[in-house]
Amino acid sequence: MAGVRKRGEQIRQFILDNVEQHPTDIVNITCKVFDISRQAVNKHVQRLVEQKAIIVKGKTRNRHYYLHPLAEREEIFPLDNTVSEDVVWRNHIAPLLGVLPDNVMDIWHYGITEMFNNAIDHSGGQNASVMLKKTATTSEVVIYDNGEGIFKKIQRVLGLHDERHSVLELAKGKLTTDPDNHTGEGIFFSSRMFDSFTILSGNVYFSHTHGEVEDWILEHQKSQTGTMVVMKLSNNTSRTSKQVFDSFTSDDDYGFTKTIVPVRLTQYGDDKLVSRSQAKRLLVRVDKFKTVIFDFNEVESIGQAFADEVFRVFANRHPDMELVPLYANNAVMQMINRATSSEKP
Repeated sequence: MAGVRKRGEQIRQFILDNVEQHPTDIVNITCKVFDISRQAVNKHVQRLVEQKAIIVKGKTRNRHYYLHPLAEREEIFPLDNTVSEDVVWRNHIAPLLGVLPDNVMDIWHYGITEMFNNAIDHSGGQNASVMLKKTATTSEVVIYDNGEGIFKKIQRVLGLHDERHSVLELAKGKLTTDPDNHTGEGIFFSSRMFDSFTILSGNVYFSHTHGEVEDWILEHQKSQTGTMVVMKLSNNTSRTSKQVFDSFTSDDDYGFTKTIVPVRLTQYGDDKLVSRSQAKRLLVRVDKFKTVIFDFNEVESIGQAFADEVFRVFANRHPDMELVPLYANNAVMQMINRATSSEKP
């Protein structure tokens, strides 16, 4: 009986872990994975329904399965001196998240306080709404403010040519429009701590998913006024905030010393990365770090001038920095090797 009970728990946990990605075919998938009948799977589904772990909508072929919200709330806060991020966390968010592992609560504490503080200090909005939804497996928090919009503000304050340049600068880290009061690290580290982290503002979309190749997205079809930040995390992740901080800190320095730069954000549409001006755009502010990893994922080729500006000219000017190409194909590596072995421009 113990073996049967354990297998039943495995089946139900599989359903919970996968129902969000497969709301219409979770029954079929479970049948195939565990080699059991639809009738057997439906019994497990019914048990999860009775436990209020999932809900079922529709009938027969139109049936959809969803995780049942254990907690769900939306509150609106004025962005003035009557509210602070620590009070929002302590009195409004933490109680709804309930009992979660310490490492999970640490990540939520960091992400929510950093993002809400950004709304207070940078948005220029009148209010911010915080929406929380917790299920049996994950929690999600959405923070929306009705301010100027993060990408437009970065473009305006830094004098960038295009609003999309803001995404590239955010991806590098250490970006702030208020250097006297902020380090510019909050968004960078938050984006690495959560399972998924998204900022939507205007038509520009900034997104990162843990464990995947740097998946920053530039444009979105729907325009979003203000700024919306969406954070999602497994309730039982083993990830810790310390692990994330450590992965971008050198062994002999507790500072934020390493960054990953998605090179493809430097190009727009069918543009090819061939010019020194494009390379200089890529290199803005990277001298703030000791180690810079240039992620060449989805970059098919680069020009000689682009490679020379990054891997010879800039490298020679900053001999103490480590420049590391990542996910570079053969064509890209040929240009990089040519630049690093060249003595003259």
